[in-house]
Amino acid sequence: MITAALPIPSDGVRRLRVLVLLALAVFGLLPVRADAEEPIEIFDAHLHYNWEPKPFLAPPEVFALLKQNNVTGILATSRPNTGTYALAEANTNELWVVPFIRPYRVRADIATWMSDPSIFDLVREEYRRGIYRGVGEFHLSGRAAATPEVKRVVDFAVEKNLFLHCHCDAEALQILYTHNAKARIVWAHTGFSLDVAKVRDLLDTHSELWGELSYRSGITDGSGQLTQAWRELFENHPDRFMLGSDTWINERWASYSNIMSGYRQWLGQLPPAAARKIASENAKRLFGG
Repeated sequence: MITAALPIPSDGVRRLRVLVLLALAVFGLLPVRADAEEPIEIFDAHLHYNWEPKPFLAPPEVFALLKQNNVTGILATSRPNTGTYALAEANTNELWVVPFIRPYRVRADIATWMSDPSIFDLVREEYRRGIYRGVGEFHLSGRAAATPEVKRVVDFAVEKNLFLHCHCDAEALQILYTHNAKARIVWAHTGFSLDVAKVRDLLDTHSELWGELSYRSGITDGSGQLTQAWRELFENHPDRFMLGSDTWINERWASYSNIMSGYRQWLGQLPPAAARKIASENAKRLFGG
């Protein structure tokens, strides 16, 4: 047995421990306490900054709220598109803003845009600004998607390499792909309460479909735990989902931090690689961040 030739005083022991811990930290061998980690980075793939007649928060307040929640990017839309311009122009490069064209001028357009030829003119005019990555969020239900005007928008999006952000049921979603099989669709709310097996079948059928999860029911049980069906879907398809706040009314802004906290609660139950993809990496890959 080998012993030290000289005794080490107690303060020397403490200094030695500090040096060892510093060395371990430098070489990445020291585990980090979970409660000391920064909250997982999130890209908000469904953010409205509606301008009717003025928004709930001023742009600096929006940016501060997002920074507080470690939201580093947003899919930005507004009704009319004035709000999207305001965010893009006021941004100080601390936030990645991905603008989408909202095919609405006023709220009433939600129910009529699919048969209104002037909406396609609006989409084309907005596209000329050169800042957009997609069209939406727009609303469709069932056979309402089967109009020439909707097809014009879908074909235009494919031609210009734009995504479509659709709040729709499964029937309308299928019709969009019938219009043009090359469409790339972010599915707002991922069918709301549509059976998980049907969601999986649609993802397997359409390789250019991604689910956005705001207002999506059934992901967790009453205690905040992931349900088995959704855990399996996320683990088997981690490249196909994104998160969103859907700030369509002021109450969603007021509860923004709770919405993001709720996402982080169940993201923490997934394998870290899958959680990162859903939280932000999928959006970065799709939109080029």
